[in-house]
Amino acid sequence: MLRKVIATSLVLVLSVGVVFADEIRAVITKVEDNKVSFFKLEGKGKEAKKTGDEITLPAIKDVKVVRQKKKGEEPEPIEGGLSHKMFSRGKEIRALIVTDDDNKKIKEIRIFGGGGKKKQ
Repeated sequence: MLRKVIATSLVLVLSVGVVFADEIRAVITKVEDNKVSFFKLEGKGKEAKKTGDEITLPAIKDVKVVRQKKKGEEPEPIEGGLSHKMFSRGKEIRALIVTDDDNKKIKEIRIFGGGGKKKQ
């Protein structure tokens, strides 16, 4: 009986991990009509490279958009959210994208650094 309880508990704990929201390190290429297009990043820092195909996900109505300029600093909200001018300048923006529990909508975007580099 104890084995069944332990086995069931283990399965429950492992399956709960699948339900959590995803955090995607990405480079945002375009924001249009509350939809965000981006490439996933593999690696860290300046050596990070785009991987796979471009992904486009819709954002929730009240998506949280923040900027963190330096490590350890408290993130600051970006006024205007996705309608901020940084998203319409044609620059790639490195960010951490947080999705909802179903991984179908973006609920938070955390911008790092100054705000992007020109597309090549």
